[in-house]
Amino acid sequence: MTEPSKKEQLYQLIHANPFISQQDLAADLGLSRSAVAGHIASLIRERRLLGRAYVLPAPRGQRPVVCIGAANVDRKLRTIATLQASTSNPATASETYGGVARNIAENLARLHTPVALLTALGDDGAGRALQDHAQAAGIDTRGSLALADTASGTYTAILDAEGELHVALADMALYDQLTPEFLASRAPQRAAAALTVADLNLPLETVAALIDSARADHAPLVIVAVSQPKMARLPHDLHGVRLLILNRAELETVAGRPLPTEADVRLACAGVQQRGARDVIVTCGSQGVFHTCDSQLVWLAAHQVKVVDVTGAGDAFSAAVCWSLVQNADDSADLTLACRRGLALAAVTVQSASTVAPALEAGLLEAISNTDAAHDPGHAAPLYTTN
Repeated sequence: MTEPSKKEQLYQLIHANPFISQQDLAADLGLSRSAVAGHIASLIRERRLLGRAYVLPAPRGQRPVVCIGAANVDRKLRTIATLQASTSNPATASETYGGVARNIAENLARLHTPVALLTALGDDGAGRALQDHAQAAGIDTRGSLALADTASGTYTAILDAEGELHVALADMALYDQLTPEFLASRAPQRAAAALTVADLNLPLETVAALIDSARADHAPLVIVAVSQPKMARLPHDLHGVRLLILNRAELETVAGRPLPTEADVRLACAGVQQRGARDVIVTCGSQGVFHTCDSQLVWLAAHQVKVVDVTGAGDAFSAAVCWSLVQNADDSADLTLACRRGLALAAVTVQSASTVAPALEAGLLEAISNTDAAHDPGHAAPLYTTN
């Protein structure tokens, strides 16, 4: 058999690692840097590469969802009896993989959706474990930022005996290294995305750069909130945002006031839309979700199931919504249907002890159509009422 040419060998190396440097390519192939540059220029002219970072064009229907944000080691402490404040509580401890962007990426991978994750990882055992787990799950992390002499992100959750979250502590300073300059270095990979999902662990300037890019390129961008304090990382100008997903408390932070009634939530969502976001989803835990529909607000109740652990339920919801958006390449996605799929996946997740339910199938979401007469998309039932 004829040995592949140097150009074909170079192409195969790039296919295995789109972020390999020209220096490494030259060393692996025994070529000069100028010869490597010449072969790369030839491959770009042939449209077998899409410019810097050597991103390969994906076949139609196989463009990935690109998730940008946190990938942590999650530590969960769950009390055995009723949680009591200001004292020691007997508890069980477990450790798993988390981070909003990472969790969404793993859910999508388990739903057989091509997905890439751009995150920051330390050079410790936790970083290597996160990388290995992502690869095994089918998540492409080759564009992630590797940081020397840095600990990977951690998230510690305190749960009560029923699995409800009481407090969480996060060490995520390393994600401040995901700067606009980092985004620019990954522009070809991001350009290949069917949908971009960003969490608010990213710096404000980075989120703003993603919004600017989405607006300029007319590319769908979903922003997922992570906590009330980090709502400060949401830019004021949201023109270019396809969808903002946040919970009721986070929306109250954005609005700067309590939102006790449906009318209050509607006005706050309208305010976010006036800032430029096309649509807003407001999750309300075990009670359900609101979502915008033009100038209206639709309310959907959550599934009533036995809760094992709520960790990751919101990320599962967001993943199913993103999955549903990707299925409608013509941008005519039914947000009510997307939310119903999200509620179904969240229900599966809270019944599992894992942050990402291990047995997910796209068929679960495909089976949920918008013909269910159990909900009325024209009516938004009030969640809270005032005295």
